Amino acid sequence: MESENIEEEETFKTFVIPDNTRMEEHTIVVDGDIIIGNHSVIKYGVIANNSILGERVELSGDLISTSDVRIDIWSQIGGNVKTDTNAYIGEFVTIDGKLIVKGDLDIGNDVRINGGFEAKGWIVVRNPIPVIVYLFLYVSELLRLGKDEEVEKALEDLFEDDFEALGVNNMIVPNGSKVSIDSIRVPSKASIGSNCRLVGNIRASSLIMENETTLYGSIRTIQDITLGKDNIIHGNLVSRGNVYIAEGTHILGEVNAESINIHENARVDGVMRAQDGIIFEREEDNVMSYQELMTLDV
Repeated sequence: MESENIEEEETFKTFVIPDNTRMEEHTIVVDGDIIIGNHSVIKYGVIANNSILGERVELSGDLISTSDVRIDIWSQIGGNVKTDTNAYIGEFVTIDGKLIVKGDLDIGNDVRINGGFEAKGWIVVRNPIPVIVYLFLYVSELLRLGKDEEVEKALEDLFEDDFEALGVNNMIVPNGSKVSIDSIRVPSKASIGSNCRLVGNIRASSLIMENETTLYGSIRTIQDITLGKDNIIHGNLVSRGNVYIAEGTHILGEVNAESINIHENARVDGVMRAQDGIIFEREEDNVMSYQELMTLDV
């Protein structure tokens, strides 16, 4: 039970990119929900299912959701906000574009909407519950106290019908993250799904990437980097820990790490440097050292 609590708590500290996420020229397209933590800066627009933004979040483009939108206090949206259902806007939020709500609008005081708004349902002027604080702080406290039933009820109340999907195919951006076309900087771990298209140099404490994802950028970590099958990295891998590269993955740059474990059918265009050595994995799961590979007659 304790290990499950730790795992759930870590979920909201890890930068999670779900399967099929695409970073386009001006927009991040998520095949699921997105949760953006407090004080994060996202130099993109977002298209998602449910969208939850914390306090003082900066989003440069449009925010488009097929389900609910929840924006906490002092956040800034650089484009339009559109939702097919309900919107909950906290105090002192600024929306540079237009707010379009096909359902109900729950809005706080001193909200600035420069492009005007449309709402087809009820409009209530009050300060909505700061959802992201409730999610990141209150839920974490319940987890520490071991109150699993209260945690489950809180999440059910928060996400209603979408509770079962929480963490399954959702993008989670921890507090203080910065995402732009040049870089993706996160305070802790990064977990990337399969079949994604990402842009920017990633900086994280450690990183795990699934299969068939393309990254136009480099990866730099303090701890391990683990890459699954058939990924393409248009940059370098730099780690103070270990690097694991699975079959079919192509690194167009260099690899520098404490140690490197690479499948024989993976490809690295640049130089590989590892203080503790390089191990090549064969199909039959046997391994051979870099020095042994160099003695082969090719």
